[in-house]
Amino acid sequence: MSIVRRSNVFDPFSLDLFDDPFDAFSSLSESLPSETWAVVNTRIDWKETPEAHVFKADLPGVKKEEVKVEVEDGRVLQISGERSREEEEKTEKWHRVERSSGRFLRRFRLPENAKVDEVKARMEGGVLTVTVPKHEVKMPEVKAVEISG
Repeated sequence: MSIVRRSNVFDPFSLDLFDDPFDAFSSLSESLPSETWAVVNTRIDWKETPEAHVFKADLPGVKKEEVKVEVEDGRVLQISGERSREEEEKTEKWHRVERSSGRFLRRFRLPENAKVDEVKARMEGGVLTVTVPKHEVKMPEVKAVEISG
């Protein structure tokens, strides 16, 4: 697994490449191979704690070397990778194949308070956890002004 900073985001309004079926699928269907769509349903949870934004993805059977975590254009978190298809032996007969294989790609626009230079990722038990620390948000100081007269 690697964390890489990149630039040149092609769609500045895209929060998640696969959440908008009308826009994302039509624009990507020509550029991504058909096996990509097998793993489109890679689900990722995003929660915010007082200290960080935490992303968790269930990636059973995927090795950390097959996953990339990148920050593009300063504030877009991209999680991508590939789950390999199991090879069929000539002596074996498959009755059902339900586990997905192929490439996956998810993108999330990070909020202004994200410390993108301190992103950490770890893979444990088939779950990828990406932690993006937050800047402390200072509340604006309010000063009362006395009204004369």
